[in-house]
Amino acid sequence: MFLPWLLPLAFLVSDLNLISTNLLYSLYWSYSHFFPLISSPFLFTFSIVGNIVSFMVFLAPLPTFYRICKKKSTEEFQSIPYVIALFDAILLLYYGILKAEEGMFIIIINIIGCIIEAIYIAIYMVYAPKEPRIFTVKLLFVFVVGVDGLIMLLTFLFTDGRRRVTIVGWISAAFCVSVFAAPLSIIGLVIRTKSVEYMSFTLSFFLTLCAIVWFFYGLLIKDFFIALPNILGFAFGVAQMILIIIYKNAKNDVVSELKLGELATVIDRVEHYRESEDMPKSDEPGRLQQIHGSK
Repeated sequence: MFLPWLLPLAFLVSDLNLISTNLLYSLYWSYSHFFPLISSPFLFTFSIVGNIVSFMVFLAPLPTFYRICKKKSTEEFQSIPYVIALFDAILLLYYGILKAEEGMFIIIINIIGCIIEAIYIAIYMVYAPKEPRIFTVKLLFVFVVGVDGLIMLLTFLFTDGRRRVTIVGWISAAFCVSVFAAPLSIIGLVIRTKSVEYMSFTLSFFLTLCAIVWFFYGLLIKDFFIALPNILGFAFGVAQMILIIIYKNAKNDVVSELKLGELATVIDRVEHYRESEDMPKSDEPGRLQQIHGSK
């Protein structure tokens, strides 16, 4: 009885698959002269998907910064992940420029990434208290001005050609791992408070997805400086999501424990006042309110 419905559905799925395949090939042949080293539609697909997923990674903190702007406070959020992301985007941009045509997709997404991360940091600086703001400025000076600038200067002065690409590739691969690990900087707060309020599942998910796509992209173009760091990136992303799943329902329990502890403190104070002043039992509600209000 379902056959009349299944047959048109099967034809529709088949047509959509054919259309998407033809669209992919059309895009590939249309833009292949801009990217002559993209040797197949399959590699072209991973290049496009990698850039789209990376763009989603850069947009993942938007809910966090909407909250910061709405409350006009950075609360317990830290600037470390965004400074490290900016630092890494600049380094990868430099690596992409050195690879010339081979690095065109790397250049495109990291230009976008630099702009977005700079906006995030600017918003953080506006609403952060004095100490976190000073700490963020120090981080920017050390990583973006100091480390990125030093890498560019030394590799430009003392290396050339493929050797320069190789050295910058190793450096960018090492520091790329720090981007995936940066959200773990708040892991101590998460374990201490048993709350993942200041961790973003969206960001961790897209980091993991991004690691998978760029791993296969690096594998296909035989660029192991791109492929290898994303193995660790996948592991870090999964670890972050597991941490969020473990503690996502723990917040209410912690709040309840704090409230019970506060109530126990008030009761102890009432007992103390009763013993020291022989307070009549009928006056307990008024005294309880007085003690609680004096906290």
